[in-house]
Order: sequence, then structure tokens, then C-alpha cells
Amino acid sequence: MKKEITITPIHVADLLAEGERMPVYVHVIDHPNGRVLVDTGMTELHPAVADMDPRLSPLNQQDFDLTSVDIVVNTHLHFDHCGGNHLFAGKPIYVQRLELDDARSKDDYTIREWVDAPGVQYVPVDGEFELLPGLRLVPAPGHTRGMQMVVIETGERPIIVGGDVAVWFGELDEPHTEGQLRVLALDPELVWLTHVDEPWRPH
Repeated sequence: MKKEITITPIHVADLLAEGERMPVYVHVIDHPNGRVLVDTGMTELHPAVADMDPRLSPLNQQDFDLTSVDIVVNTHLHFDHCGGNHLFAGKPIYVQRLELDDARSKDDYTIREWVDAPGVQYVPVDGEFELLPGLRLVPAPGHTRGMQMVVIETGERPIIVGGDVAVWFGELDEPHTEGQLRVLALDPELVWLTHVDEPWRPH
């Protein structure tokens, strides 16, 4: 099965965080039953995040076939994860219901017009959900209450596409949130994160 499912990180932006440039990646999972895009990055600048001085390389300006994506997953709905959702209007976008509710109701949580851009169609999920055979969504609360990750069963140790379950490796080396503890309990081979160039591997 391992050969059948591939994961490709795509660099879509850099943000300024605490004086340092932080990359933003989305992840493409090619599965025998479809192509899944995890998070969508950003496609434009917005005054609300001008202080992070975003430098963008959006999917729609890269050599990437937007129409090849069958399913979109948002790990959560912070602006740097859902800013490209509008590119996939009409495609199912899977998100935890709790996350969607928070994004629509909490102030200063995200950029709301990016969440509910024209044509965007969410599939709200409650808890664990099998997206495709061997590919499941697992709640990973911590960074946000409704955070989720994608767990890919490889036949051996799973691979995780974790979004911001951890923002840097140290958070998985010394886990403290429910989501981070859940990652370690799964004993993954590696964990892809949004803001790090390489996957995290257990020591």
C-alpha cells in the first residue's frame, strides 16, 4: 500500500512570525481513489495580516492542476490554511464541525470572507472519519479546538499530515496538547507539518 499513496508538500507562502520567516506548505495526497489536498494556503494579501508580511506563491500561480483535486481537507480554518479554498468551489472541503462553527462565530479568529468564499462547500465532520480507504481524519485539538489531522495507514506505521498540530518540532518532542499526544500515541513513521520544510520523525 505504501507505494500507492504518495504525499507531496507544496510551498505556497512565507510569513513573518516573531521576526523570522516561516514557510507555509500545503500537502497533496495521491491515493488510488482520488487526489486529496490538505489545506489551501493563501492567494492574496489582506490588511488583517499585513504585519506578517506574507510572500505568496499560490497554487493558482504554480504549475499545479487545480482540477486534479478531488477532495480538500482543512486541518483548521486559520487564514493561512483556508485562503485558497475559493479555488476549489464546488469540491467537497472536509472540516471538523466545531472548527467551522468557531471560524464563523469567533472574532479575530480568521478571515471570515475567505472561509465562506463564493461556491465553497464544506462537509462538516464530527470526530473521526474515513475519507478514503486507509485515509482518515482524526481530531487533534490544541492549536484550535476543532483542529484535525489526516492519518494515512501504510500497512506499517502511519504517516500523518498534521497541519498545525505542531508549529515546530519541539512541540512533538515534548507534547502537551491533546492533539500532540494523539500523534505520539499513533507511533507515526513521520509527520508533515505546515510551517516546517521537512517532516518530523520520532527519535
